[in-house]
Amino acid sequence: METSQRQTYLDWLRILSIAGVLILHSAMPYAEGEIWHIRDKETSTLLLYTVGFLHLFRMPLLFFISGTVSYYMMQRRSALSFIKLRFTRLFIPLLVGIFIIVPPQIYMERLAHGFTGNYWDFYKTVFEFVPYPQGGSFSWHHLWFIAYLFIYDLVFAPFFMWMISDKSKGVKQALHRLSKGKLVYLLAIPSIIWYALLSKKLPETADLVHDGCYFVYWLFFVLAGFICILVPSLMDSLQRNRRFAIGVGFVFLLMNYYVWLNDARLPMIPESIWPFFSVAMRPVIAWGWMLGFIGYGKQYLNRPHRSLNYLNQAVYPFYILHQTVIVILAYYITKAAGDTVIMKYIYTVGVTLFITMGIYHLFIKPYPVIGFLFGMKPVTAAKKKAAQEPARIMIMKEQLTEATA
Repeated sequence: METSQRQTYLDWLRILSIAGVLILHSAMPYAEGEIWHIRDKETSTLLLYTVGFLHLFRMPLLFFISGTVSYYMMQRRSALSFIKLRFTRLFIPLLVGIFIIVPPQIYMERLAHGFTGNYWDFYKTVFEFVPYPQGGSFSWHHLWFIAYLFIYDLVFAPFFMWMISDKSKGVKQALHRLSKGKLVYLLAIPSIIWYALLSKKLPETADLVHDGCYFVYWLFFVLAGFICILVPSLMDSLQRNRRFAIGVGFVFLLMNYYVWLNDARLPMIPESIWPFFSVAMRPVIAWGWMLGFIGYGKQYLNRPHRSLNYLNQAVYPFYILHQTVIVILAYYITKAAGDTVIMKYIYTVGVTLFITMGIYHLFIKPYPVIGFLFGMKPVTAAKKKAAQEPARIMIMKEQLTEATA
């Protein structure tokens, strides 16, 4: 049976995923060996290890959850109305990002490399439409995720609509069979093979045009999210097998770090298949941790909280804004003398959280027009009352507990 009721644990996981993006991007100026917009003279190898770990599964988790969001958005909508909705929620914020949010990042990077002009001198170059980093200032930077997701939804809207309809009953029955045992993990095999065969030939660029391997690789996670929420028994299987998934991801993570740190080959793997296996470890880690998080989230996070509605509204504008705040902060923080790398990193995380949430709360949330530009849903009086209901119930329970204590 299909479900149309939004699952709370997916919202919590989405919030935690964006928190992970904050932790990762704040580390980029200080991680040893990373190529980023602003770099500190002193870097940390330990932060590099942290970045490497988070990078393996943060985007798979976000794309998987995005697939579930697409499912919920298609409820009681036609394919055309779904596309219109995604246009307002994805394409418009992407345009705002390209022309307003991202340019300050490029400007601060140019300043760090010796540019002496003011911001207006720089900003005019954005409209030359020369791509970054090939000497131009036109880019979507971290918002590539939004661009890719918009294209996925645009192309697959008819397929999603068909899958939701009764016409796909036979397919859904076949997918239901994957809920038996650990068959659900067969969903990961196509992307693992795809990644192992092509990632070396087509490295990640996030520019769409030259990103043939990763553009398809991320798509597999979106489709998996859509399929698993469409067929609830698959989500139940992920919940039952959550320890298995994390276990596989954990073992492969240790193997991957052993190979990376020692520049060695695993002796138990035949040399003939080592080139394929060594590359395939990364998507296995991604799927293991990602599906494990989904399973644990369904087990422990499927409960409302008074803060959930606020955080769920804030998380998308936060994602759009956060990297620009980090880059501007890092430009000045990296100039500070006498502070350790770890202190600079902690300061970057804390101040970025403070500034970004301040911008959201003071200048985005109160104004519907600004909220629309950042992809926020319009809040009607009925929706506002409904959103406040779980918090109101929780407060009443707390008051009742205090009264009977």
